[in-house]
Amino acid sequence: MLARILLVALVLLQGGAAFAAGIVTDVVPLERNGINLHLQRMFSEEAPGDRQLLLVHGLTYSSHEFDVDTGDYSLARFLASNGFTVWMLDIAGYGSSQEVEDGYMPDSNYAAEDIAAAADLVLERSGQQRLDVLGWSWGTVTGGRFAANHPEKVGKLVLYAPIVAGLGVFEVKSPFNKNTWEHAAGDFQVKEDGRIDYDITEPSVVATFLSNCWRYDGKGSPNGGRRDLLVGADERLIPTASIEAPTLLIVGDKDPYVSVELCEEAFGTLKNKESMLKVVPGASHAMMMEKPFYKEFREAVLAFLQ
Repeated sequence: MLARILLVALVLLQGGAAFAAGIVTDVVPLERNGINLHLQRMFSEEAPGDRQLLLVHGLTYSSHEFDVDTGDYSLARFLASNGFTVWMLDIAGYGSSQEVEDGYMPDSNYAAEDIAAAADLVLERSGQQRLDVLGWSWGTVTGGRFAANHPEKVGKLVLYAPIVAGLGVFEVKSPFNKNTWEHAAGDFQVKEDGRIDYDITEPSVVATFLSNCWRYDGKGSPNGGRRDLLVGADERLIPTASIEAPTLLIVGDKDPYVSVELCEEAFGTLKNKESMLKVVPGASHAMMMEKPFYKEFREAVLAFLQ
C-alpha cells in the first residue's frame, strides 16, 4: 500500500501534462437498450478537425486507458492535438457507463452494437459520413465486429494488439470480474524478479493508469467479453475477412496475448489493399504507455489515419 501511495504522489509532484493547454473535453449523452453510456469527446481548440476518431477500450478497464494524462503519454490528447475529434466510449457496465444487472450481457456482439450506437451519434453530430475507429485488445474484437457489420460507417480501422484467436479454454464462473491493483498492473513489462520494469514504463505512467483503474473500474467489470475470449485457440474472434475498411494491425512482439503469426494470418484475410501490418520489436500489450515504444506506436497510427 505504501508503494501505491508513493506512486500517486509522484504523479502529483510531476505537475501538468504536455497536452493540457487547449484541449477541450465534454461528455455527450448516449443511451442504448435503456442503459446510459459514457461517451466523452476531446478536441483541440487550436487544431479542431473534421476527422472523427472513436477509441474502443479493452476487456477489463474502461476508456480512461487512452488518456493516461502524465507527461505526453495520453494517446487521446496526442490525437486531438493532431486535428482529430476523439471520442471515448465506455461499454455498458464499464467505467462511467450505467451498471448492468447481468455481467454476461455485454459480450463482444453486444459491445459491437454499443459502438454502433456511439458511431451513429458521432456521425449525426459531426455531419460526416464515416468515422475512424481504434480498438485495443478486446476492443479489436468488438471494434472489428462493428466494422464488419457496419462497413458504411467506417473510414479506417486500427486494431492495436488484436486478439485474433481464443486465449485458451477456461470456464468463467462469475458474471463480474473482481478488479485488483495487481491485475491492473499485469500488462506492464516486468524484470526477472517480477517487479515492473520502470525503464520500460515510467513510474508516473504506472501510477496514473493504476489510480484511474481504481477510480473508474474499482467496482469490477462485466465478464461477457472474458467468456468470449477464453475459448480454444482454433476459434477466430475478429471477422477480418469481412472488414472492408483499410485496416492497420499493430502489435508488439513481446505481447503475451497476441502472436505475430496470428496477426500475419489475419492480415492475409483483409480485403482492402491499403491495409498494413506493423510489428514493434520489444513492445508489449501496453506499448502506448511504454517509454521506448509509445512514440513509434502513435506515429504509426497517425501516419496510417492521415
